[in-house]
Amino acid sequence: MERRNERSCAPRVLILVFRARHRQSARYCLKAELKVKIMDTKVSSRWTRRNFVASATTTLAFSGFANYSFATQEPAMNQRHSEAGNGPLHVIVDTDPGVDDALALLLAMRSPELKIEAITAVAGNVPLELTLPNALRMVEIAGRTEIPVAAGAQAPLVRRLVTAAYAHGENGLGGAVFPEPKIKAVAEPAAELIRNIVRKYPGEVTLLTIGPLTNVAAALNSDPELAGIMRSLVMMGGSLSGGNITPAAEFNVYVDPEAARIVFQSGIPVTMVGLDVTRKTSLTDEHVRVLEAGQNAVSQAAGKIARNAIQHNREQGFLVGPNMHDSLAVAAFLDPSFLKWKEYYVDVETAGELTAGETLGYSPSAGDLRRRPEMEKQAALNMPIRGSAPTLASTRTSPVVRDKFVPNAKVAVDVDSSRFFELLIGRLSGNK
Repeated sequence: MERRNERSCAPRVLILVFRARHRQSARYCLKAELKVKIMDTKVSSRWTRRNFVASATTTLAFSGFANYSFATQEPAMNQRHSEAGNGPLHVIVDTDPGVDDALALLLAMRSPELKIEAITAVAGNVPLELTLPNALRMVEIAGRTEIPVAAGAQAPLVRRLVTAAYAHGENGLGGAVFPEPKIKAVAEPAAELIRNIVRKYPGEVTLLTIGPLTNVAAALNSDPELAGIMRSLVMMGGSLSGGNITPAAEFNVYVDPEAARIVFQSGIPVTMVGLDVTRKTSLTDEHVRVLEAGQNAVSQAAGKIARNAIQHNREQGFLVGPNMHDSLAVAAFLDPSFLKWKEYYVDVETAGELTAGETLGYSPSAGDLRRRPEMEKQAALNMPIRGSAPTLASTRTSPVVRDKFVPNAKVAVDVDSSRFFELLIGRLSGNK
């Protein structure tokens, strides 16, 4: 593997920076196999959707795989105990509120460990014309109007928008009604705001993404060096155990699989908090009662949203829920110790007629056959990453798309739900 000083890397390739355990450690970059077109980053806000699709999707989402290594560290997040003493952690929350998004936003804004540099709205659970004002409402309720809120993508990169109003209600908040927000979104588009903040704090910003990844993909495409200076990305999305909108796909990745694939192949240290663990976070009546009894605006709002969401679930015939998918991702960043983690090479299916949006996790230790511990490392070195068998009409002759296993994500595989709810309900209610 050829390593070079960062300044010597050609400007026309995606720069992938490998982070050591501590931020002060040296950085390197590797010329990626995925070449991207150089573009003027100053005009990103003027791109059309067609421009983006032509430059990003064809070169990243539908091309070969980048050869990069994933930084070996604790779940690629905050190293809470070692760094919290150095001041709040810089984060951007990208969101599509959404019932669980709303509670996740309130949790983030009630967490002193975080310096929320921006909240960026994206279409997903409901259209952007609802997710944006819902985000503004949560900022007002939390009394955090100093946080800039930006409007992002109205639609996925190459697909028509599919929403989840069936789960979140027509207004995105389970039918809970709040006044129109008084504050306004900033003029800066979400992708541009993400880019500017990351460049302002190179190596320090973590993206907390709890919706479709369209805004993040747009930011990455606008600046080929951006992935190399992002600290990490913690996402609610994906699943290695089946989907929730199709048997294969989790909703956030299903909505924009091309954007998700760009993110997973970007070189950013990704932490995936998916359905494998969020299915174990069903909200209960007791949780809601504690929130409703809280003597602060955040607790009262969270209780109102949660009560409506539980009632909506019961009307749909569900015996439990709803699950706090997005709040778990935020909580996992705050305290990764109550989850169990495993490294995978994760990729996203984008071409399947029935499986688009499926997240596939490759691991040398997956499957029914187990190896001796001393053989695990050797197995990883010799494990190819296989795609579908080539068709007769294809120019490809082999199903092997990577010759060895290199993890690109830490994936949550189990959770202590009681500890999670202690954190979530405690902070929202003001009892912790």
